[in-house]
Parts: sequence; C-alpha cells; structure tokens
Amino acid sequence: MFESKYSKVLTVILVIVIVAIIGLLGFLAYDYYQNYVVTKDTSEFVDNFQGDITEGDIKDGEDTETSNEANPFNQIKDDNTASNTSSKKQQTYKGFGVLGTMEIPTINFRYPVLEKVTKKSIETAVAFLYGTELNQPGNSVIIGHNYRNGLFFSNNKKLNVGDKIYITDNEGKKLTYTIYNKFETTPEDTSFYQRDTGGKPEITLSTCTDDSSARLIIFAKAD
Repeated sequence: MFESKYSKVLTVILVIVIVAIIGLLGFLAYDYYQNYVVTKDTSEFVDNFQGDITEGDIKDGEDTETSNEANPFNQIKDDNTASNTSSKKQQTYKGFGVLGTMEIPTINFRYPVLEKVTKKSIETAVAFLYGTELNQPGNSVIIGHNYRNGLFFSNNKKLNVGDKIYITDNEGKKLTYTIYNKFETTPEDTSFYQRDTGGKPEITLSTCTDDSSARLIIFAKAD
C-alpha cells in the first residue's frame, strides 16, 4: 500500500515536470518567433527607407492605390500638402510616424526611430523623446525598452566607447556617430538632455538596466 501511494506521488510529480517543460519550451518558441518577426520587419524597413517621399503633381481625387500596394509597409502619410503641387509624404511604420532609422552594427541593431513616445510606439520600435531633429546640431534623446531578449535596446549594455551608430534622417542624409560616453543614472535624471554639443549633432540612447533599477545612458557625437 505504501509503495502504491509512493508511485502515485511520483506520477504526479512527473506530470507536473512534463507540463512545466512543455510550458517553458512553448514560451521559448514564442519568444524566438517574436524576435524573428520584429527583427525581420524592422530590418526590411531600414533597407527600404529613403526618407520622406516627394511626389509631384498629385491631383484631387487621384487614385493612390497602386503606390500603396507597391509599399509593403504602407509608409505613406499626408503632410498637409496642396493639390496640383509637389507634395511630401512622411513614411510610417506600423501606423507610427518615422523620423529616420538607426543602425548599430556591433549589436546587429536596425530599427526605425518613431516620432512620438507612447506605450504602444515603444513596444514597436525605439522612439524620439527630446531634442532637435535627427542629424541636426544639438542633442537628440532616443529611448527604447530593454526586454533582455535582444529586442530594441536590450543589447545596449554590450556597446562600448568607440562603437559606431548610423542615423539616416527624413531628408535621406546618413551620418556616422561615435560613442564617447556610457554610464548609469537614476530614472529621474534628465540633466544631460540639454547639453552643449559644440554645434554638432549628438544622440543620447536611454534604456533601463537589466534589473530596471537605473537607466543606461549612451552619448554619441557625429564624426
């Protein structure tokens, strides 16, 4: 009788272990799939990004379906243009306006920089928080999540002074930035947002540390 009860206990434990393993494998598979999809989508967007799109002589009521179909990201958004004149269209990514793209080869980072910080936008890519326009004199602060899974700014901790960052803006201009400072600070610290850049374009990358207790900050300036 004792052996029978012992056998039942072992069976229950075995079932629990099997269910836990299946759950873990399912979670890992979903995480891998999510990483693959996000990385694929953002990389394709960066490959196709050329800045704002200028179109000439668009007339009232003109059918734009063909141009939209040719654009896999549906990147066209009106920018207060008049009819019968050249018009400029801002590209979008998954419904969010895009200011440019960022590439960091050291960590295989290739993402659009979204123009507004919202809960949804920073679950989609990285976003512009503060400062001048991209690639313009002054400091631009860009924030992103650290999910500790390789997405967004999760690998910023692997960056070092001297690493390169490439920013392409909506004019199609691409600048190279070199990291010159990396440090941690409190979540409330914004003292470095307004800093003297000597008339050069600079960017600040901000994300949480792995334990979310502080912010990991990276400064980079245009070469």
